[in-house]
Amino acid sequence: MDAKEIQEKIDILQKEVSTVIKGKDEVIRKVIMAILASGHVLLEDVPGLGKTTLAKAFSKALGFANKRIQFTPDTMPSDIVGMSIYNEHTNAFEYVEGAAVNCNLLLGDEINRTSSKTQSALLEAMAEGCVTVDGVTHQLLEPFVVMATQNPVTSGGTQALPDSQLDRFMICLSMGYPDAESQLAILKNVSDRDLIEKVQPVMTIEDVKQAKSYVKNMQVNDEILRYIICLCEKTREHEHVELGISPRGVGALAEMAKSFALCEGRTYVVPDDVLAIFPDVCAHRLILNTKARRENVTAYEILEEIAQQTEKPKLLRK
Repeated sequence: MDAKEIQEKIDILQKEVSTVIKGKDEVIRKVIMAILASGHVLLEDVPGLGKTTLAKAFSKALGFANKRIQFTPDTMPSDIVGMSIYNEHTNAFEYVEGAAVNCNLLLGDEINRTSSKTQSALLEAMAEGCVTVDGVTHQLLEPFVVMATQNPVTSGGTQALPDSQLDRFMICLSMGYPDAESQLAILKNVSDRDLIEKVQPVMTIEDVKQAKSYVKNMQVNDEILRYIICLCEKTREHEHVELGISPRGVGALAEMAKSFALCEGRTYVVPDDVLAIFPDVCAHRLILNTKARRENVTAYEILEEIAQQTEKPKLLRK
């Protein structure tokens, strides 16, 4: 597939998912970008805004094998990676797969309600594309996407995700409340379950693999790469930031910029592509210091300030 064909398929995919998720085209588009950039998605918002429904709609529209795990304080690491169980008939231990095995999209509901030990088990699956049980490594399917939801840390029974795990999510998105017209459309429609049943697969796994390969192999101008590095370095030097964007975050920003360009039908990245996804890729990776908390400065305000103060490169297209 060329860039135009991929863009057409992306537009069809967005349209199909938007039949279930009303008034959230930008969120849907950015989730598509993250999937094509080989990333994982964290959806953070209050309950009842459609985070779980969004993940299910994507799974259906992409033809992905999917599994869902509801995280609770007593969820065990073995629920994710699997376990070895003794079979008395064969007199041997047999591997029983966990939620992450044999699925393309793993929906982790309320990930910040479970223990750090269980969160760490998910980290290996996200980072390595495999899980290890009793010294045996089990490869996960390709593509493998974790779409996790979490409620705000101020909600009862929640705990903040470790920084190492937050860094593994390519983007963090907030659904936000739908506008009045979208809520009216929701009320007039049937239940979420019925709507999801009507979602049709519009892309195949092979289509997704080809699009991901296209993003991975897209060449980026050195001036754009320097611009990305400059933006991220300034987060490390900011007076309100204790820990800025890591090299992994720099790479995630570059990959998302390429994916954004492809979704716009282009084979090259421009500075505005970087700025469009800069907050979504970087806000959850920043660790703010006590001065920022004391002055009520948010990560989004810091990133906006950095974006405004950093000169965009001027590129000449031949």
